Amino acid sequence: MKESLKTKFFRWGFNFWPCYRGSGGRVVFISGDWREIRVKIPLNLRTRNYVGTIYVGSMYGSVDPIYMIMLLKILGKNYIVWDKAASIHFKRPGRSTLHARFVLEEEEIRGILKGLENSPSLDRIYTVELKDPEGNLCAIVEKTLYIRKK
Repeated sequence: MKESLKTKFFRWGFNFWPCYRGSGGRVVFISGDWREIRVKIPLNLRTRNYVGTIYVGSMYGSVDPIYMIMLLKILGKNYIVWDKAASIHFKRPGRSTLHARFVLEEEEIRGILKGLENSPSLDRIYTVELKDPEGNLCAIVEKTLYIRKK
């Protein structure tokens, strides 16, 4: 799905939000239905560590809030979504701009809604891969999210 005017404005504002801007990452695409978001983390003075690769704080900070925001936008105001846990696994150093693609399929959303019919809350685990322009995997971030009805 294409980006809508509403998600373009959200993307623009989000990229200027000081907390996110400090990570060095940039949201480059948000689909109109919030089911897909793409992020890039450029290798530059702001994101470079002592040895010249992308700093882990920039990697993690750039992807940290994305799944939570997606679920909040998709599920609506009658649901609470919080980050519960996270881990990052490094495969190789980020020596150039890294890209991450977040996708939530319709069956995942249905599974959450169905699960909340039988339980007061759920934990869901999501992973996102950080890849360089050649498609080489540099890191995998795993996020555990807590979801419940208000």
